[in-house]
Amino acid sequence: MLENYFQLRSHGTTVRTEILAGLTTFLTMAYIIFVNPDILSAAGMPKDAVFVATCLAAALGSLIMGLWANYPIALAPGMGLNAYFAFAVVQGMGFTWQAALGAVFISGCLFIIISLFRIREWIVNAIPHSLKLSISAGIGLFLAIIGLKNAGIITGHPATLVTLGDLHAPGPIFAAIGFVIIAALAYRKVPGAIIIGILVVTVAGILTGQSTFGGVFAAPPSLMPTLMQMDIAGALNAGLLTVIMTFFLVELFDASGTLIGVAHRAGLLDKDGKLPRLSRALLSDSTAIAAGAAMGTSSTTAYIESAAGTAVGGRTGLTAVVVALCFLAALVLAPLAGSVPAFATAPALIYVAILMTRGLAEIDWDDMTETAPAVITAITMPFTFSVAHGIAFGFLSYVVIKLLAGRARDLSMAVVVIAGVFLVKFIFL
Repeated sequence: MLENYFQLRSHGTTVRTEILAGLTTFLTMAYIIFVNPDILSAAGMPKDAVFVATCLAAALGSLIMGLWANYPIALAPGMGLNAYFAFAVVQGMGFTWQAALGAVFISGCLFIIISLFRIREWIVNAIPHSLKLSISAGIGLFLAIIGLKNAGIITGHPATLVTLGDLHAPGPIFAAIGFVIIAALAYRKVPGAIIIGILVVTVAGILTGQSTFGGVFAAPPSLMPTLMQMDIAGALNAGLLTVIMTFFLVELFDASGTLIGVAHRAGLLDKDGKLPRLSRALLSDSTAIAAGAAMGTSSTTAYIESAAGTAVGGRTGLTAVVVALCFLAALVLAPLAGSVPAFATAPALIYVAILMTRGLAEIDWDDMTETAPAVITAITMPFTFSVAHGIAFGFLSYVVIKLLAGRARDLSMAVVVIAGVFLVKFIFL
C-alpha cells in the first residue's frame, strides 16, 4: 500500500529509509515545540494552548504535504514570524493577539487564493533576488536581538538604547553554554543539535535551581483558550493591513524558497529545474497557515530543516507523514515544554539567526543599487524592532535608487506596486 501510494520504488527509496528520514527531520526541528510557546506567550497567549496548537499545526501541515503533494518536506510554525507576531504586532503596535491571529488567518486565505490561480509563482519570480535574501537575513538579525535580550546578554539603556547585560548572572552564562553546544554539534552534523542544546541547558538550570522541573509526560493541555480565537474583524483594521501584507510577503518568500531549496538538494526538480506538483505543495502550506491560525499559532511554513531528512534518503511524502506522527506523539510532552526557561531557548534563536543571515553573502556587493536596499532592509528590522518597517524601507529604497541611477528597466511591476502600497501607508496611516 505504501509503495503504491508514495511510489517509493520509482523514487529510489524504501519504507525504512523514509522512516529514518522522518525521524531525522523531526529531531532537527523539534525545538519549535519549546521555542514557539515561549515566544508567543510574550504576546499574552496561553503557553499550554500554544504548545498544543504548535504540535497540531505542524502535524496537520506535514500530513497534507506528505499525503497530497508527496514531498518529504515538513511544516511547522515559522521562526521569525512568531517573533514579529509577539514583539512587533502585539507588544510594539498594541494589537491583541486575537487580532494578530486574524491577520495570520487572512494572509493564509490570500495564499490559498493566489496559489489556486498560480499568481504566487509570478510574484516570487518578479521580486528581486537581493530583497528576498535581505528579508530572510533581516528576520535573522531580528531573532538575534530577541535571543540576546531573552538571555540577558543585552539590556536597555537610557543613553545608548542598548548595552551589555550582567554577564555574571545565570541567564547569560547558561545561554552562552547552550549556544556553543548547538554550534559545535551542528558542525559535527549531529541530528537534533538545537534540541540537544535546549535540553542540556534546561537540565543544568533545573539542577542549579534556576528553573523548575514540571515533569515530562502528561495528557495534552486544552486547546480551547486559543482555538478559533482569531479576530478577523479586528485584523481588517487599517493599522493591521500592513501587518497582513508583511505576513503575506515573508511567508511568500520563505515558504517558496524553502520548497525549491529542499527539492533541489533532494534531486526532486525536473530537467527544466522546476518542481513537479508545485501547485499542490503551495496549497499545502497555504492551508496550513490558515488552519494553524484557527488553532492558535503564528504562520506555519515549510522548514529548511527538511533537508536533514532528504540528506539521509527521504524522497517521498512518507517522510513528512512520519514527521507529522512524531509531532502528534510530542503532545504528551507539555510538562517538559513548560519547564524550558527563556535562557535555554535563547541560544536556539541566536543560532537560527546565524543560519538566516548567511543569505547576505549571495548579494551582488559590486552593484550598489542592489546592495544598499538589501542592507537597509536587513538592518532596519532589528533597529526598528519591526519586520514590516524593514521590508517597507527596503522596497522603497530599491525603487527610488533604481530610478535615480537610471536603472528603471530593472523594476518589475510587482516591486513598484508593493513599494507604492508602503508609501501610501507611511503618508496616510
